Amino acid sequence: MAIGDLKTEQGVKSLDAYLADRSYVEGFQASQADVGVFESLSKPPSAATPHALRWYNHIKSFGDERKKLPGEKKALAAFEAANGTAASAANDEDDDVDLFGSDEEDDAEAAKIREERLKAYAEKKSKKPALIAKSSIVLEVKPWDDETDMKEMESKVRSIEMDGLVWGASKLVPVGYGINKLQIMCVVEDEKVSVDLLVEEIQKYEDYVQSVDIAAFNKI
Repeated sequence: MAIGDLKTEQGVKSLDAYLADRSYVEGFQASQADVGVFESLSKPPSAATPHALRWYNHIKSFGDERKKLPGEKKALAAFEAANGTAASAANDEDDDVDLFGSDEEDDAEAAKIREERLKAYAEKKSKKPALIAKSSIVLEVKPWDDETDMKEMESKVRSIEMDGLVWGASKLVPVGYGINKLQIMCVVEDEKVSVDLLVEEIQKYEDYVQSVDIAAFNKI
């Protein structure tokens, strides 16, 4: 897949497709590879490219810490080439059943062979368990001031229910001047739960919540 110029709408759409099943540009943690692509964007992705927007907001949340991320910046073509090689290898592994056979004459015997191969291929695919893509997310919910009732804030956050959303552990993290932020973990099914929508739902409790940041986002 060629991503192209990230300063164009088509380039961002291609990046969105690239990140559809990835948390990061390369590997399983944020790195300079993400920083390089992040800096190549002329503006934040829009809601029309949700995967790119989710990734952008996550990398943005690192702030000045982005400079300390491991790895090195690379040309985007390097990731595309690696992705293409991996996809090719996966296809080779999965293509051990020839659906169409040879170019022999299309007689009754050839049709029978093709039918048997198609049946074998369908049986092989049916035995593969369906994987449910999930993500583990750590959210940081910030209050307005030190007078905000943090227990009530957490209660409001946990009251949000969505199909495919499971709330996990939480803790209060000091940010200074007697103010704490709520750090809470959740696990979501990617096909069912939009992270952007979840953040919006939390921000609706505007009497308690000043802002919501994504501290960590990892595929499970």
